[in-house]
Amino acid sequence: MKYSILDLSPVVQGSTPGDALRNSLNLAQRAEDLGYTRYWVAEHHNMSGIASAATSVVIGYLAGGTSTIRVGAGGIMLPNHAPLVIAEQFGTLASLYPGRIDLGLGRAPGTDQVTSHALRRTLTTDVSDFPRDVVELQHYLKEPEEGQRVVATPGAGTNVPLWILGSSLFGAQLAAMLGLPFAFASHFAPGYMMAAIEMYREHFKPSAQLDAPYVMLGFNVCAADTDEEANFLRSSAILSFLNSRKGARGQLPPPVENLEAKLTDIDHEILATMSSASAVGSRETVEREIAAFVEKTGADELMMVCSMYEHARRVHSFELAAEAVGLSEAVS
Repeated sequence: MKYSILDLSPVVQGSTPGDALRNSLNLAQRAEDLGYTRYWVAEHHNMSGIASAATSVVIGYLAGGTSTIRVGAGGIMLPNHAPLVIAEQFGTLASLYPGRIDLGLGRAPGTDQVTSHALRRTLTTDVSDFPRDVVELQHYLKEPEEGQRVVATPGAGTNVPLWILGSSLFGAQLAAMLGLPFAFASHFAPGYMMAAIEMYREHFKPSAQLDAPYVMLGFNVCAADTDEEANFLRSSAILSFLNSRKGARGQLPPPVENLEAKLTDIDHEILATMSSASAVGSRETVEREIAAFVEKTGADELMMVCSMYEHARRVHSFELAAEAVGLSEAVS
């Protein structure tokens, strides 16, 4: 098993995007020390609580401040970009940090419809173009063919590893068809998780990049010294998620006492679904819940997500999680 981190670079109430990005670098450096495999950031736009909109720039910042951990996108929302531009951006990153860059690709815009329109590269771009765009991007990252008129420089020959991201069966089908690793967003949309895993593994076709199916699953982790403290700290992420679902996006709020008692029945239903891909509690509780999730899914890798109001407590959460899965046994 491998364990990695997805960082949304949370901008907490009373802070700035600069604070969030510096915290991300600090966490990436600690993750490297603890033995996490990779550290990904995601493309979101028009969200005051997420600082990673310029994803390739953030990746360069994180890779430049670390030495060995893989750094990448989880993901780049390809409908927002021309494939050649992404090939050049990640080809540049791979040239600067060889063997350390990952490129996860999603087909959602990563924002609302109005902002999606502002991000358009043409007025006719459609998410149904996603499979074609992925293949075009692959083409630019391979060695140039004789007579090829458009060559990504940097980019050509870097063979940056591609991942397909998804929260439905569509991504599973595409990843299987192209022979690419598949990352499922079970941390916020676990409904189709088991069906997507089964479809991907059943229909996988080996490729030049990957011989056998490889499944990474998003997983929420909120670890603290006690179960009670962890549930209290988790309230920040719960409030942020529920507010976002209601169209009230904002910065990450501080935790609140007795949040459960203040939620509606609909809120509880939403959170019950999310809890199937979550571990909240002490190190012992987190260890038990992660083990059960891995046994259920047969995942090859977990991509852990944790948003907390206090950065030091978020770092501590990932330290406890690393202990729970045996990553940090050799770390002093």
